[in-house]
Amino acid sequence: IHAKSNFYGLVDFKTGKSSLLPTEIEELGDVNGKTMLHLQCHFGMDSLSWARKGAIVTGVDFSDKGIIKARELSKEIGVPATFIQSNIYDIPDIITDEFDIVFTSYGTIYWLDDLVEWAKVIFHCLKSGGMFYFIFIIFPPHSWTASVTLFMQGKTY
Repeated sequence: IHAKSNFYGLVDFKTGKSSLLPTEIEELGDVNGKTMLHLQCHFGMDSLSWARKGAIVTGVDFSDKGIIKARELSKEIGVPATFIQSNIYDIPDIITDEFDIVFTSYGTIYWLDDLVEWAKVIFHCLKSGGMFYFIFIIFPPHSWTASVTLFMQGKTY
């Protein structure tokens, strides 16, 4: 889950720094009191950053280690959020609530094998009139190829 990597800035996050970029905060606006489902939440930093802004957050990820770390982090910093370990495509069988916002971000869709089913999950979880927010980075093809090659060799970044 890479929580110890300097890339994530976990030390600063634990002292109150948000993991969100200004673009995300500006575009989503005031989330206070709104329900949010964070798909592919990793170990919860963005989920907890939204919770610090007043959102009522549920984060979902397939990684049991990621969800354990997210729950630990939530408890450690005293910011409540719900974290569920699940295959993304199984969410409609697990979550019956509808959310004001469904959020997903960087590094998520590259690993999905069925975007149509993923879209159905989003539709299932979104309230009528709600917002689906998706922000991502388009990597140059050569960097993506290098990453895939490393993973195929059993290496991590």
